[in-house]
This record gives sequence, structure tokens and C-alpha cells, in this order.
Amino acid sequence: MKAMRHFGLTILFTGIVFFTTAQSILNRTITIQVNRQRLDNVLEIISNKGNFYFSYNSAILKKDSIVSFNYDSKTVNAVLHSLFDDTYEFRESGNYIIIRKAPIRLTVVTKKAEITDKVYAVSGHVYDEQSGAGIDEASVYEKNILASAFTNSEGYFKIKLKSSKSKFAELTISKEFYRDAVLNIEPRINQEVSVTLKPEENIDAATIIVSPDDYLTPDAVKTIDTAAKKNTFLSDTVKVEKLGLSKFFLSAKQKVQSLNLRNFFTTRPFQVSFTPKLSTHGYLSAQVVNNFSLNVLGGYTGGTNGIEIGGLFNMDKKNVQYFQAAGLFNAVGGRVKGFQAAGITNIVLDTVQAFQVAGINNVVKGKFRGFQASGIYNHVTDSLRGFQAAGIGNFVNKKVTGLQVAGIANFSNKETDGVQIAGIINYSKKLRGLQIGLVNIADSSSGYSIGLINIVFKGYHKLSFYTNEIMNVNAAFKTGNAKFYSILLAGVNAGTANRAYSYGYGLGSERPLNKKNTFSINPEITCQYLYLGSWNYTNLNNRLDLNFNVKFNKYISFFAGPSFSVFISNQHSGIGNYRFPGPPAGYKPINFGTNVNGWFGWNAGVNFF
Repeated sequence: MKAMRHFGLTILFTGIVFFTTAQSILNRTITIQVNRQRLDNVLEIISNKGNFYFSYNSAILKKDSIVSFNYDSKTVNAVLHSLFDDTYEFRESGNYIIIRKAPIRLTVVTKKAEITDKVYAVSGHVYDEQSGAGIDEASVYEKNILASAFTNSEGYFKIKLKSSKSKFAELTISKEFYRDAVLNIEPRINQEVSVTLKPEENIDAATIIVSPDDYLTPDAVKTIDTAAKKNTFLSDTVKVEKLGLSKFFLSAKQKVQSLNLRNFFTTRPFQVSFTPKLSTHGYLSAQVVNNFSLNVLGGYTGGTNGIEIGGLFNMDKKNVQYFQAAGLFNAVGGRVKGFQAAGITNIVLDTVQAFQVAGINNVVKGKFRGFQASGIYNHVTDSLRGFQAAGIGNFVNKKVTGLQVAGIANFSNKETDGVQIAGIINYSKKLRGLQIGLVNIADSSSGYSIGLINIVFKGYHKLSFYTNEIMNVNAAFKTGNAKFYSILLAGVNAGTANRAYSYGYGLGSERPLNKKNTFSINPEITCQYLYLGSWNYTNLNNRLDLNFNVKFNKYISFFAGPSFSVFISNQHSGIGNYRFPGPPAGYKPINFGTNVNGWFGWNAGVNFF
């Protein structure tokens, strides 16, 4: 019984939490008292009370209006309607309430014709309210059945609609730079109408966000008023219609429709397109988000919340979620989440949280999280968290957290907190992880670079000259960071007898013995080839040095220490004036087997820089 009571309480609590979370912003209740406050300050107070954001065009509000009221447990919707008249409307989008001018509602019917049963036509003209001229390429559409038409150069249009049992129908007229108008019409009757559109004022004014937080993320907003830190505007987003691919595959009317209907989007269970021009949703396809989308050759939709398949290509204005695949390319103006695959390229103008694969390249304008693979090149304009693999190169403009693998090059323009593996070159402005490649480059590094050439511009650089028991003149260039650096070295045993030449590669580390780093110890391991009169033999000296350093000044230090060598050679006799292979005279050899000997030696020299 007690267990059942606990279970019941759990279900009740879960239901309350779900209801609270699912409750719309406009239905949230707030208690607020305002006495002679500016309207923009009042909106900020409301947003703080309701824990949401406001978005609006600054030109449509009188922000300096003085407001006073006192409401106890009123909905946000009721409070807003008390502040604004019927010419405004309030729409929810995520955690935002968008304040905008309401569409103008018209009931202007100039002429009616015969009653029809199945299909009826609405025709007429759309005029500019100020000039009286006909408006060209205005969009006239019915939202429920997704029928649409355009006005011609004289503002004339004709749209055919299917009859329904509804007592009224609505046509919306939209045109870029004009306020929308909604026309109430009588269904099942052929009719002519005349509509005037009012131009928008100050269309270039910034959109204002009133936030309950001190600021929005720097990547999303810019400060426009230092005196009011909470007023910020969202940066313009690049639209999918501006892509070169879109310019090739989309008609002029589709682009105009997209501009006209920027505030209208709807959802449908499915759509089928043969080409972007031939779709079950007609010219309104780019305003519809579908659960299932099949594009025989290619399609242009508002977005996908399910599955989208394109024979050649898919183009989506907004977000894509769960699954998208195309024979040639996918172009998405919003976010992608789930799985995305294309034979040639994927282009996403917002963030990606997905498994993304393309035959040629992937391009992501926002942040990427997940797995990204392409045959040639991957490009992420923001940050990467996950795995990135390409046949030739990877580029991330900001931070890399994870793994980059490329056949030729990896490039991280800000910071790498992970691993870069490339066939030739890796670059990171700030390295905190690991680089493995032929050439590794970083501006600064607290990580590790493993390669033939490791360059850290603000790191460890030493030019060393030294002598040892094998070669009397040696030079080495050491670069990386003090924690881990690479060594390129060469040597010569000068003189008429016992000549020898060497070159090699090694790794080392500098460990300070005091706080000022005046004294330090450098363990180094190197492998060098010795030329002893003929290239036909293998003469490899593998050497471990333990050097003790004393810093003389900022640019010069002296070092010396013991060493141990393991010499591998298949040359059993000397050639001419070259030295005999094996341990130098006077050093006791340690035999490790056929052709392998070891001995203890020494090392001493000077470092510059």
C-alpha cells in the first residue's frame, strides 16, 4: 500500500512538472506592479517575471511611453493586451514572444458571381495604399489547402480554391516591405476583390530582444546600447536561397515567394516533389515543414521533422531532424540533428548535431557536434565537438574538442583540446592536446606534438652545438614546448682519420629543478644514421642522453651529462679513413646479440635561444 502511495505521488509530481514545462508562455501567470515606467523597461520587467524573451522591431513601438498598472496573477497574454491595442499580435517561438503588427483584416468584396460546388475562383487587384499603383509579385495564398498565386505587373491575381463546408475562408496577401493583409471571403462563390497593402515603416530597424538574463551568448548577439545591456539584436542569418546551388535550382518566383512569406510556416505529414517547381504543396512548399518528404529529383521545403530522401538533392529553409539523404547534395538553412548523407556535399547554415557524411565535402556554418566524414574536405565555421575525418583536409574556425583525422592537413584556427592526426601537416593556434603529423605547427602549446618538424611560435626553440664520444662536432635544432619537443640533428667526426657523418631525429623534455629554471634536466632520446664510407650498410645509433642544464642568461645555457647508446650495424669492417663501426676505442661494449652493441658515453655543449 505504501509503495502504491509513493508510485501515485511520483506520477502526480511528474504530471505537474510536465504541465508546468508544457504550459505556453502567454498562459504563464505573473504578478506585476508598475508606476510611471517607460514601455521598454516594462517589457523587461515582464520578461524577468515570466522567464522568457521578447523579440520586436524597435520601430513599431513607442518605447518611451510612460506606463502604470497593477496586476495580480494575470496571464502574460492579458497583460500584453492591456499594453497594446488590436493592431498588435503576439506569437510564441521557442522561449520568445514575438511582438509584431497584426495583419490587416479586410472584408472588401467588390463583385460576386455564380455559386459553384467544387472549385471557385477569387480574383482582383492588390494596390499600394500610398501611391495607388498595382503591386507586382505579391503572394496571395490560402493557408489550409496551401493554394497560392502571384500578382502580375498591374497587381492583378486569380486564385482557384476548393469548396469546403466552412462558413468563411481567408486569403492572406503578403509582399516584402508591406504589412500582411488577411481577406475574409465567402466560400463557394466566384468573386472579385480589391485590396490595398500598407508599406512597413523603418524596415531596416533593429530587432530588439529583452532578456531575463544579463546577456545572450556573444556568438548570437551584438550589443547596441551600452547603457542598457539587456537590449541586443540577433545577427542576420544567411538564407539558403543565397547559396550558389539555390540560385541554380530555384526559380525567380520561388525566391520571391520566400521573401514575401518570411513570417508564415506550417506543418504537414508528407510531401512529394519531382522538382522544386513540381510539388504537392506547389509554390508554398518552402513554407511547409514535413514529417516525410520524398523528392524524386529534388525538392525545396520549409524543413523536415522525420525523414527526407532526395534522388539528387534536398533543400530546406529551416531545420532538419532525424534523417536526410540525397544522391548529390543537401542544403539546410537551419539546424540538423540526426543523420545526414549526400553523394557530393552537405551544406548547413546553422548548427549540426548529427552523423554527417558526404562523398566530397561537408560545410557547417555553425557549431558541429557528432561525427563528420567526407572524401575530400570538412569545413566548420564555428566549433567542433566530436570526430572529423577527411581524405584531404579538415578546417575548424574555432575550438576543436575531439579528434581530427585527415590524409593531408588539419587546421584549427583557435584552439585544439583533443587530437589532430594528419599525413602531412597539423595547425592549431592554441594546442592543449596532441598533434601527430609530418609537420606540426602551433602558435602556443601546452600539449604534445609528434612529428618530423614541430613548430611552436611561442614555445621552445633551441639551437644546440655539442660534442660526444662518437662525433666531435654536432648541431641540433629543438622545437616544441618545454614539456615535449622534437630534435633534428646532424654531426660530423672531423679529421683525416676516423671520419663519420650522421643525421637523425629525436624527442626530449625539459624539467626545471628550481623555480627560476636556472637549473634543469633534459632527458632526450634520439636515433641517428651514421655514414661510415658506404650507403650499403645499416648503421643506426639509438641514444639516450640525460643532460643537466645551467642557464647563463636568457639566450645561452650550457649542458652536459651521461648517455647510453645501442648501436645496430651490419657493417663488420672499416672502409678507408672512416671510423670502425661499433663502440669508440676505450669504451667497453655490451653485447645484445648479433650486430647489436651498447655502451655508456657522454655529451656536452651549449644551447642558444
